[in-house]
Amino acid sequence: MAGAGRARTGLSPCATPEAAIARLVEIYDASCAALRRDFDAYAKDGAAPDLAARAAGAYRYPKLAVSYRPDGPPPPISRAFGKFAAAGDYAATIARPRLFTSYLKEQLSLLVEQYDCEIFVGPGEDEIPYPYAIEGAAGIDADAATPSDLARLFPTPDLAVTDDAIANGYADAPTDGPYPLSLFTGPRTDYSLQRIAHYTGTPAEDFQQFILFTNYHRYVDEFVRLGLERLGSDGYQTICGPGGCAVRAGDKRDAAPLLEDVAWRKYQMPAHHLKRPDGMGVSLVNIGVGPSNAKTITDHLAVLRPQCWVMVGHCGGLRHSQRLGDYVLAHAYLRYDNVLDADLAPEIPVPPIAEVQLALAEAAGKRAGSREELKRRMRTGTVVTNSDRNWELRYSEEARRFNQSRAIAVDMESATIAANGFRFRVPYGTLLCVSDKPLHGEIKLPGAANRFYERAISEHMAIGLEAIELLAKDGGKSLHSRKLRSFDEPPFR
Repeated sequence: MAGAGRARTGLSPCATPEAAIARLVEIYDASCAALRRDFDAYAKDGAAPDLAARAAGAYRYPKLAVSYRPDGPPPPISRAFGKFAAAGDYAATIARPRLFTSYLKEQLSLLVEQYDCEIFVGPGEDEIPYPYAIEGAAGIDADAATPSDLARLFPTPDLAVTDDAIANGYADAPTDGPYPLSLFTGPRTDYSLQRIAHYTGTPAEDFQQFILFTNYHRYVDEFVRLGLERLGSDGYQTICGPGGCAVRAGDKRDAAPLLEDVAWRKYQMPAHHLKRPDGMGVSLVNIGVGPSNAKTITDHLAVLRPQCWVMVGHCGGLRHSQRLGDYVLAHAYLRYDNVLDADLAPEIPVPPIAEVQLALAEAAGKRAGSREELKRRMRTGTVVTNSDRNWELRYSEEARRFNQSRAIAVDMESATIAANGFRFRVPYGTLLCVSDKPLHGEIKLPGAANRFYERAISEHMAIGLEAIELLAKDGGKSLHSRKLRSFDEPPFR
């Protein structure tokens, strides 16, 4: 490969994954400390930062490189990730390495255990934008100078290096540099970590490896109730929500009112987390209604590399035989959401993930009590995700396409979540509950709606949690289907 070894220029070898991670943390912390110190000095006294030190790399993200140069071709390995597609140098800048310690250790260990490769760490080329480093830093006044002055003296977010070219498959094969080591660069990761806190009201550190999405707030209340019941068992130690509210195992007195009283209304997509020390708990995000929100939050949560995400919410049933409260297990999606068309062409199929499908079906079967009852209450088929909530006003045009697709339900989020899972290699699934039947004159009237909610939401959320717990039994090892990865992928999951 042209430019052989250039990925390692200025980097130091690390003997083990642990040593590499420690060095990543050291460089990142030093860069952030320098940025905060210089910003604080400028904000308080007008002292300009040392531009020579900046040019030498004082504010840069750390860079992780792995060099694999065998005598022959890479051996064939069947697993979905933790493997090299070709010999050469691989590199990525790393944001917030403390947050990603477990992930980095797992990915690097898979490589060094299987291949004769070398790890290198050092300062990268990309600088840490000052808003990312000083956010929440005690004692620093971020409003003490004009934005133009700050942009002249300190690094600001650079959208030219903050994109999804690698994940989208647009990144050209390198001719004079390294292959990408992961799907996301440091700046892209940092950008999303900031957005996660903004939209959900909770820091990225609170998010667990298994994520549930819903489109209705009553599901949040039920998640909190079921989470409180689980505290102290199965490794669950804490449940927390927006605004810093948290309840720990053994301290449940008045916990439900405490969680319900948090200022979740301040946030566009509030999140609650049923946490385990190993991160293998469950996070619930109320994304609200519409594909735009669904794309926005999954764009950002993807950088956390969750084990999977699953949609549990309401839908309109399209078949006469369906009844309110029946379930729909999506095994295909008709994408009328449009928000991802520029990133994932509509003609690209979004396949079901068998492991998630089986877990959802098994959890639903436990609640149904018998195979016959499950067959009566759950249909498997195509879900239409429409960006127009008032599609009924174009009934004649829409009904023809629904018929052609053999769709059994319609909603506004599921296909978006599945398509972004496919795009970002995050296993996905959908289990919806029929809340109305727009084609058959059964709409949600206030009285009937309340009775439906009281009956259905508790069971539906319990199924979602049980399915996640089934998937988490092996730490998610069975989840990462090769069908989500192309033939030319970065080594990291």
